[in-house]
Amino acid sequence: MLRHISHKTVAILATVAVLTVALAATVRAADDSNGNPLQAQIDHGKSTYAEKCSHCHGPNLMNSGTITPDLRAFPDDKTRFVTTVKNGKNNRMPPWGDILNDDDIGDLWAFISSRRKP
Repeated sequence: MLRHISHKTVAILATVAVLTVALAATVRAADDSNGNPLQAQIDHGKSTYAEKCSHCHGPNLMNSGTITPDLRAFPDDKTRFVTTVKNGKNNRMPPWGDILNDDDIGDLWAFISSRRKP
């Protein structure tokens, strides 16, 4: 009887181990196929920045010697950022609300936030 219980216990443990490995592999595959959503936003924001923003703000988020601010030091205030991008600022920065959609602006925020000065 003890031997029968031992084999049954071993069989259950083996099944649990196999299922655990299979589940982990499935989760890993899903992560790989979806990628990191935040990284995808950062990458898209970087591309949008290069195309739309770097002319004035510089390729590294700062353009020394001009009136544009160092975006690496922009306050950690997404609402202010979105408002500034959409509406422009002080007749120095043009409004982009008709050109960039909310996702584009959110992706720009993700990129700029990822490059923030410590």
